Amino acid sequence: MALRAILLAFLVCLHGLPIRAQDRAAVEHQFRGWLEQTIWPTARGKGVSRATFDSAFDGVSLDWDLPDLVPPGQKASTQRQQRQSEFGSPGKYFSRGGLVAATEQGRRMARIHAAALTRAEKATGVPGRIVLGIWGRESNYGRAAIPHNAFRVLGTKGFMSTRAPYFTEELIALLQIAEAGHAPESAMKSSWAGALGQPQFMPTNFLKHAADGDGDGHADIWRSEADTIASIARYLAAHGWQAGRDWGFEVRVPESISCTLEGPDQGRRIADWADRGITRVSGRPFPAHEMKGAGFLLMPAGRHGPAFIVTPNFYVLKDYNMSDLYALFVGHVGDRVQYGVGDFAAPWGAVGGLYRSDVAQMQRALERMGHDVGGADGLPGFRTRRSIGRWQEATGQLATCFPEAAMKRALR
Repeated sequence: MALRAILLAFLVCLHGLPIRAQDRAAVEHQFRGWLEQTIWPTARGKGVSRATFDSAFDGVSLDWDLPDLVPPGQKASTQRQQRQSEFGSPGKYFSRGGLVAATEQGRRMARIHAAALTRAEKATGVPGRIVLGIWGRESNYGRAAIPHNAFRVLGTKGFMSTRAPYFTEELIALLQIAEAGHAPESAMKSSWAGALGQPQFMPTNFLKHAADGDGDGHADIWRSEADTIASIARYLAAHGWQAGRDWGFEVRVPESISCTLEGPDQGRRIADWADRGITRVSGRPFPAHEMKGAGFLLMPAGRHGPAFIVTPNFYVLKDYNMSDLYALFVGHVGDRVQYGVGDFAAPWGAVGGLYRSDVAQMQRALERMGHDVGGADGLPGFRTRRSIGRWQEATGQLATCFPEAAMKRALR
């Protein structure tokens, strides 16, 4: 037992003390000092009053349960805990129940808020169905519980997270929002990452993009559906939404076209993709007005799932959330709401079940071979997918462009 205790003590020293073993009272004291010495002078320079500042942090303590915290005196771990979480099939993102619920409620919201959606589309060029897709995904059309004290979340992350400068900037913006009186104090709730209101805007995005959709002189993304709709549309327009273009189309990709051609940096005219044999699963031709525009191959599960030709608007959706699956979900739900389309024609294959650490191991092996995987983060983004495909082709295999358990031994 003594030897075991010595080994345990050694490992603790090697990897850093866990958060719960810290002298929390001392760290809390440092937090209060940081608020006074760093946050208050910056906030005051942005026009925040002392009364607003004191009210915001009255009774606020650090939230030790948030992820990616680095208490004072510790170093950030090079192996984050979430790297050990299981990576599931992309198809799980499109559960039948989730799609049906988002579609049915989206249609109801389309009827109730038709005027606001029309106004937003006329002002920005962003279709109402796309706004509905984002609104539904972010907050279940305003019905999702948003439980956290935003000042506590952003205060904690600004003081001791792996992205402290980013969250400090968001905390200052949150204080500016409070100073301007955009929402009552009781509404200042956020996600665990500090996102606010029905569209789940980070505070800096609220200051840039929140819009008054109902004409009452306020941009209230907490209680006003019209303001929420207008704000989402304004955000997308500011990030480059191209009016008149779709987000993308499900397609069939012939075996003669390699899945390694995926990615936003390998675009070509949609007409060129069509000339190479890519066709829409619906059997209809690509719209004539889209043919000269840029299109990009998207295969989120490689050869194990649906394939798409997406437009630049797809990548505008990714500016809202950097996940391919998020953007695909939003576009698909919007199409279901407005056009009544069904599920994707191609099924999602039985892939996944790996740990993120397994995928990260593959990524590091591919990096050593000279491939650009976009970072060994354990997530199979498009750079990782096509790097796997290029490795497969280089070793005489059929390219599938997705991490599989059978690859672990070869890519280590």
